[in-house]
Amino acid sequence: MANNYELSLHCDRLAPQARLETKPEHHRILYVAHGSAIIDGQEYGTDTAWFGAAAPTCVAAAAGVELWRWELCPVDSAGGEALLAAPITTLEAGDGWLMRCDSVALPPGDCAYRHVHQGPGIRCLLEGDIRIETGGTMHDHAPGEAWFEDGVTPVFAQAGEQSSMRFIRVMILPRALKGERSIRYVSDADHDKPKCQTYKIYKDEFIVF
Repeated sequence: MANNYELSLHCDRLAPQARLETKPEHHRILYVAHGSAIIDGQEYGTDTAWFGAAAPTCVAAAAGVELWRWELCPVDSAGGEALLAAPITTLEAGDGWLMRCDSVALPPGDCAYRHVHQGPGIRCLLEGDIRIETGGTMHDHAPGEAWFEDGVTPVFAQAGEQSSMRFIRVMILPRALKGERSIRYVSDADHDKPKCQTYKIYKDEFIVF
């Protein structure tokens, strides 16, 4: 089965009482990076997330809001300005998917050993800085910058020396991984080493096409 789906990340900065306009048919996660918003009648503050398959009613609260918005949609229906977008090529749609929003944090100078994941995703750095080595390339990312990992190309991640690092990510994963970690270390020796990264899951929801 051809997937023909794309995952994209958008940043929406809304003034107080401004309304978010979105397409109705997309699966999406809204993460509140700063401020707060009323989403479908419930207030969401900083460092919380909403998931849905229909367009939400989303209005910025009194201080305004910065939303990071991930959307999963058919490639031919994608549109609008995106920080980053990538097709889903490493999972079969017929196998059933879930959409996970979580965060990963590392202490200053610590690393995540070479690893892969069981599905692709887009990360966005929230605080600190990070160096990503993958596919023969190396990139340093600052807060607000995003990158894509296809899940099958090994990645080595190194936090900066000066401060703790934390990024928010949304991954598309097989349904069987609901509540389970998706990471696999390339080396058996690395699998057994102590790990300092910490995780927080915000949403872990089945996708219904």
